[in-house]
Amino acid sequence: MEAIDTLCVTLGFATLAGLNLYLVVLVTGLAINRGWVDVSSTYPDLLTLGDPLVITAAGIFFCMEFFADKIPWIDSLWDSVHTLIRPVGGGLLAIHTLGPTDPGFEVVIALLAGGTTLVAHGFKSGSRLALNTSPEPLTNLVASVGEDVAVLGGLTLMTVNPILAAVFFLIFLGFSLYLTPKLFRRTRAFIWLLSRKL
Repeated sequence: MEAIDTLCVTLGFATLAGLNLYLVVLVTGLAINRGWVDVSSTYPDLLTLGDPLVITAAGIFFCMEFFADKIPWIDSLWDSVHTLIRPVGGGLLAIHTLGPTDPGFEVVIALLAGGTTLVAHGFKSGSRLALNTSPEPLTNLVASVGEDVAVLGGLTLMTVNPILAAVFFLIFLGFSLYLTPKLFRRTRAFIWLLSRKL
């Protein structure tokens, strides 16, 4: 059961990192540093996240993302920059969650976790591009707040019931794989029509 929980937590970190990597690191680090969760016996390598330097860095980057993520088109620019950063971060979180293991297995897990993070990131960036074509400016704000709430809720559920959390993450990932191509096609069509008018 412990191994299953570990895999579920790994999946959770990888998925949530695609929505807001810095919030995941910040909240997890604070929880470890303040003693809200005890990972010393289950996920000892995650203790690194509780380091004040890590928390400070994550907090600074989260503040930057908090504002950038709520401004139309700036959010999409921010997402494009993080197309590489989030999957790498998701892979690193996965490796630290699993702890010391076979190097070959670590590479496989890092690739799988990075791919999972990329799927979540793709849905986030695709939905933001689609929302940026909407004339309603509040949609970005609502979407950004919703993503932050989803990350906090996901982290909480991972703590309470990792298996149930994993079920929700798998549903979300399946939904993302189905919907993301449609979102990008919609945005591409909008840009094409806009260019024709110009």
